[in-house]
Amino acid sequence: MATLAFFISLILLPHLSLSTSSCNGPCQTLDDCDGLLICINGVCNDDPDIGTAQCSTGGSSPSPTSDCQPTGTLECNGESFPQYECSPPVTSSTEATLTNNDFSEGGDGGAPSQCDEIFHDNSELIVALSTGWYNGGSRCGKMIKITASNGRSVLAKVVDQCDSVNGCDAEHAGLPPCENNIVDGSDAVWSALELDKDVGKVAVTWSDA
Repeated sequence: MATLAFFISLILLPHLSLSTSSCNGPCQTLDDCDGLLICINGVCNDDPDIGTAQCSTGGSSPSPTSDCQPTGTLECNGESFPQYECSPPVTSSTEATLTNNDFSEGGDGGAPSQCDEIFHDNSELIVALSTGWYNGGSRCGKMIKITASNGRSVLAKVVDQCDSVNGCDAEHAGLPPCENNIVDGSDAVWSALELDKDVGKVAVTWSDA
């Protein structure tokens, strides 16, 4: 009987020890994460498609940027740039850096927009998002709301990725990889927010519209 009980415990023990992970916990599949959390790069986190903010609220959770670590570095013109496959979790007010992009042919955007494989006029209210937020194209054609510190806000359509992994080639107009928290807006976006694009970078917040 003791031997039988031992074998039964060996069979049941692995199943009894299984548990789901909460925010920032380790995971391998979607089933490893609590509730609406999903497994991103081996860590349970908010689903950017749903816009949940379970992992970005509360005093005990690490800051969003601390959860997203570089996956490597890219040498470009004698400098090293971090490569990111992730971005900070999306919330109702996601902190980001607004940059300016020329989406027209021959502009600093390089190749046509990834979402639709065409160039765009800079009078359109359009943006490119860092790789993690672009999320494999899941936000293509969708609107996001961008808010500046001056109180102005604008709705803009996602048409491209601001590549946080690759760069320094013709496809990326020779530019290094984007940082992982970039909203790369057209001239029209900057004008709507009443911001001076010559500044280059401005802190904003954004959310899915």
